[in-house]
Amino acid sequence: MNLTNVIDVDDVMEKAAQAAAIFSQLDQEHTDRIVRAVYEAGFNNRVKLAKMAYEETGIGVWEHKVIKNVVATQLVYEDIKGLKTVGIISEDEKLGIVEIAQPIGPIFAIIPVTNPTSTVLFKILISLKTRNPIIIRPHSRARKCSNEAARICYEAALKEDAPEDCIQWLKRISREQTQAFMGHKDLALVLATGGSGLVKAAYSSGTPALGVGSGNVPVFIERSADAQFAVEQIFISKTFDNGTVCASEQAVVVEQCIANEVINHFKQHNSYFLSKEEIKLLEPVAFNQALGVMNVEIIGQPASIIAQTANIKAPSDVSLLIAPLEGVGKEYPLSSEILAPILAFYIVEDFEQAVNLCIDLNFYGGIGHTVSLFSNNEEKIKQFACIMNAGRIVVNMPSSDGAVGGIYNTLHPSFTLGCGTGGKNITTDNITAKHLLNIQRITRRRTNERFKNFDKSLYFDESLDAKAIEEKFNRNY
Repeated sequence: MNLTNVIDVDDVMEKAAQAAAIFSQLDQEHTDRIVRAVYEAGFNNRVKLAKMAYEETGIGVWEHKVIKNVVATQLVYEDIKGLKTVGIISEDEKLGIVEIAQPIGPIFAIIPVTNPTSTVLFKILISLKTRNPIIIRPHSRARKCSNEAARICYEAALKEDAPEDCIQWLKRISREQTQAFMGHKDLALVLATGGSGLVKAAYSSGTPALGVGSGNVPVFIERSADAQFAVEQIFISKTFDNGTVCASEQAVVVEQCIANEVINHFKQHNSYFLSKEEIKLLEPVAFNQALGVMNVEIIGQPASIIAQTANIKAPSDVSLLIAPLEGVGKEYPLSSEILAPILAFYIVEDFEQAVNLCIDLNFYGGIGHTVSLFSNNEEKIKQFACIMNAGRIVVNMPSSDGAVGGIYNTLHPSFTLGCGTGGKNITTDNITAKHLLNIQRITRRRTNERFKNFDKSLYFDESLDAKAIEEKFNRNY
């Protein structure tokens, strides 16, 4: 049985290991048939799973979760379907190198409450494409919908003769059992998307891990930008699923010369600018100062509900709460990552001041993740990008959809966004199927003739420095 009430970690891992042994024998055609079937099953249940996710978690907007499920199935499938993941995947006669793809083995997948079905669908597809069994560890507040997504995928896979237990999912799991899975000797990889505590535990488990960092995304509207377009795109992004995408904008930085225009455009999009008194009312509702994190109760809630909770008399149709701030850090809680329709707002004098402020925001809880820029000045775009420590610099597009990829750009569609070493991750990539392979390399003899024919006795002459050796090396050739 693939859904366990009482978890025996060793039993689950033994089943996964057996599935891995069978999976490794499948050819590309068979693997792709399984992936196609799972994609179709997930896509065909996109609405059902979105509604289940909303009803169970009370987070976000179910219609927007449908789009997330579409990205996790259709767009991910379109991105990976042509990828070679079995046997010889490349041959270079000149270099004498042949690359062979091998599965890595059982994967333990941690699922967040903010994207409880789309992340399951995404991780299952990229795991099966690479012939790796996967164990789904759902969030405690989203077990039903996450496990239903896994069940749908598993039944579809079995119909195409996928290995039994290639997908397993867990009904209830303790912190101790989670740690036992992550540190199990037979586990190949932890694929962690979730809270910072779980991601940190994954990297500390002793098992290879691919995880994410937090996103405190600044968006800079530079003076050459189309202000109306920029505001429209930011509004679409920040209100999508009520701001639950970790790559959604957290703070708007705008140059003084276009600030009034930007403010007016926001107001035309049902955005409410808070007074200093209202900011103080909102801070304890949105952010837990003692723990240093956003309050879970407001994650993915509508702006109108958040305003009511904070006793702020915003219009009943308000869609976005905007807080003009004067600084970044603990004294300004709303300068932190908050996965809700709340935006910090800053006015700066010029480009240099904007860059410095975006760096401060980026380093205050979002280093390595994503930054956003609206500009029509190519030189400014390049300057901005080269200074920022972010895996994704999205230009003239909604940050949430832009960072996830596949809609407004050609980044790999992904629900696990690497943040590089700054975010304590191993990569800045959008994680996808290619990251779940071990690549073997056959290397044929290709003699380095320059080195072979060089008088190697010269290496023992201490009077010759690197430049002198290089000249002789080149002359000899």
